[in-house]
Amino acid sequence: MFNEVEGLSRRLPVYLLLDRSGSMFGEPIEAVKQGVKYMISELKKEPQAIETAYISVITFGSDARQDVQLTELAAFKEPQIEANGTTSLGAALHILNNCFDNEVRKSTPTQKGDYKPLVFIMTDGEPTDDWENAAREIKQKSGKVANIVAVGCGPDVNTDTLKKITDIVLLMSSYQPEDFKQFFRWVSQSVKQASIKFTKDSDQPTNLPAPPPTIQIIP
Repeated sequence: MFNEVEGLSRRLPVYLLLDRSGSMFGEPIEAVKQGVKYMISELKKEPQAIETAYISVITFGSDARQDVQLTELAAFKEPQIEANGTTSLGAALHILNNCFDNEVRKSTPTQKGDYKPLVFIMTDGEPTDDWENAAREIKQKSGKVANIVAVGCGPDVNTDTLKKITDIVLLMSSYQPEDFKQFFRWVSQSVKQASIKFTKDSDQPTNLPAPPPTIQIIP
């Protein structure tokens, strides 16, 4: 039988992988930063999200880095993100894979591990680094180790590339700030719904809410 271990409550890890390449410069990256701020504000209104959600931000441009390690919602601080360079999505996926191994708590004979992480990948272009091996590794874990959603933004994104990372691919064709806000509102709703679902019935899979009309599901 699983028991709580002192100081180790179950968490819902949420990873945001955000494109900060040069094509995101200006209004798009500002809209992303405002979207993250809005998402955190919305989540802090939900008691069960405050109790369970832990947020991490991984960004990728010419390089990739984990700007915010997995942090409880109440202590989360938005990172300063500047757009420039190319699109090192493969490096970001490698970081995500390491986070699954090193940050997400696994179940033991005496304690259940974290809830299945939610991952949201947002990019507006084609990867410029060696990404396919990392994509294969992540896709093998999609749905099993984590619930992974990839969102392509704008006219230059290749949704076939994103399908090599996860089967759940969305397309946001507009760069308007309101569209980014709608996306992050949907992310906050997804996290809220998952936190409530897991708290009530942790052994059942969670279904994400329908995306807003501005975002298309790619079959």
